[in-house]
Amino acid sequence: MSLYRNFLSVGGLTLVSRVAGFVRDALMAAVLGTGPAADAFFAAFRFPNLFRRLFAEGAFNTAFVPLFSGALEQQGRDGALDLASRIMAWLVAMLVGVTILAEIFMPQLMIAFVPGFLDDPEKFDLTVLLTRIMFPYLACMSLMAAYGAILNSLGRFFAAAFAPVLLNLVNIAALIPLITFWAQDPAGAATWVGMATMAGGLAQLALVYGAIKRADFVPALRLPRFDPEVRRFWILAVPAILTGGITQINIFVGTIIASGADNAISILNYADRLYQLPLGIIGIAIGTVLLPELSRHLKGGRETEARATQDQSLLAAMLLSMPAATALIAMAEPIVRVLFERGAFDALATTQTAQALIAFATGLPAYVLIRVLQPGYFAREDTLTPTVFATISVVINIALSLLLFPSLVHVGIAIATSVSAWLNAVLLALFLARRGHFALTGAEWIKHGLIIAISVVMGGVLYLLAQRGVGYFASGVPLWQQAGLLAALVGFGMVLYFTLVHITGAQKLGLLFRRMRRG
Repeated sequence: MSLYRNFLSVGGLTLVSRVAGFVRDALMAAVLGTGPAADAFFAAFRFPNLFRRLFAEGAFNTAFVPLFSGALEQQGRDGALDLASRIMAWLVAMLVGVTILAEIFMPQLMIAFVPGFLDDPEKFDLTVLLTRIMFPYLACMSLMAAYGAILNSLGRFFAAAFAPVLLNLVNIAALIPLITFWAQDPAGAATWVGMATMAGGLAQLALVYGAIKRADFVPALRLPRFDPEVRRFWILAVPAILTGGITQINIFVGTIIASGADNAISILNYADRLYQLPLGIIGIAIGTVLLPELSRHLKGGRETEARATQDQSLLAAMLLSMPAATALIAMAEPIVRVLFERGAFDALATTQTAQALIAFATGLPAYVLIRVLQPGYFAREDTLTPTVFATISVVINIALSLLLFPSLVHVGIAIATSVSAWLNAVLLALFLARRGHFALTGAEWIKHGLIIAISVVMGGVLYLLAQRGVGYFASGVPLWQQAGLLAALVGFGMVLYFTLVHITGAQKLGLLFRRMRRG
């Protein structure tokens, strides 16, 4: 299957997951709004997610995939399976230890994670309870990510990409009774959804385990021990804990700072969910496919093919992320209103969330570029250089967040997150180019420039049209009318963008379709 078809496959399943996630978030907004219970739930949910990104999707994926792909290329199936078993023994041992310690010391951890909640003992206690309920979700998701990394390296992308849909479906099933007939106080509702989240994690793990069992590639359980290959894994993994989880580290920093203002955490969460949709479809899909693809080419000595793969990925990333970013900026308030404004989520929450969304969206292309550029280091087993850049990015994020939060509150945190992402992306590109692993031709620079210009034009047109129809998006207008107009604007923007992209030659659509169809 071609690179573009793999992007399309993973991105399409991610789209299904994110659409289901929007349904879940809309129900969540109606039940919890942006009050104390919502702040407690989202803070509690972010805590295990942080460790999942760091340990599983950060360290494990970025360090494991190149080694596993190399073993597949050079040692065959049995050698790769043995390596996976030895490395996963350490992952399981680490997950057990972290989970036990976290459950015991959760109050102390929450003092560090959400210090602003200490002024509200009821909210703080609810956060501790919800985090204890959901923290074992870390183990489920980390094992799922590990099995998913093996499946992706084998060229089997479906199960790991579809698994997040199950979490959203379980949460939707849990929220519907709260909306329809089983009214709960906000704290009780948050606790119920927390238990549903844990159930969803188990369902995801079961799905991916079934897929890897059907592939007859289940790593054997064994006691962890050191050997040269495991030692090499840890040399790569330790810096990757920071590098691969940079987004979550920035969110973690933002959560600590945002806990000092009422409703800021929940506002940032809703805005984050919206810009995570294109990031997931584009950036995560490309990163998931690109790392094992690059690793196989490099381990096989195919440097030219590796360069071509990264160039194609960069073009696909810019082609999709730039219009997504400008559309989110142009129509932030209508998007938030249509998706969230009902029940406990009022017009003020819409305005505040839209402001944060605009700030986040300016950094969307940078986060997608990071997903494209980091595999250029990881596939060459260099996790140290991206770690240095990630550290610089985190320092800038913390400094800007502290500087901007007193005056701009949640918007200041979103701005700091975007600025730090752009800095990280620029550093990755510059140093990859200095090593001779990344370079754009004059024609490619022109294509990227056209994509940026066309995206800005499309965003301007959408903004003007949205302003003309502002009355249709006003509070109180029936949801079906708002949703219909928003869908029409999105459809028009897509047609306008891809028409201009084709006419200007930035990307001929016929060539794009042929790449997607190629088997």
